[in-house]
Amino acid sequence: MQKKRCVIYPKDIQRMTDRSERYAQSLLQKTRIFFKKKSHQFITVREFSEFSGIPIDEIEPYL
Repeated sequence: MQKKRCVIYPKDIQRMTDRSERYAQSLLQKTRIFFKKKSHQFITVREFSEFSGIPIDEIEPYL
């Protein structure tokens, strides 16, 4: 059984959106602000899905 990550990184967002790394970092920062997280805290796939409106099953292939 293959383990799946529960957190999302800028590189994952880059692959999904075909945008720059800086854009992906900015998107994660906006997600942190939305969920009132501190800068050292991770963003989960579920949180990113909720924020971006992209279903989790469409995000998982990019992890």
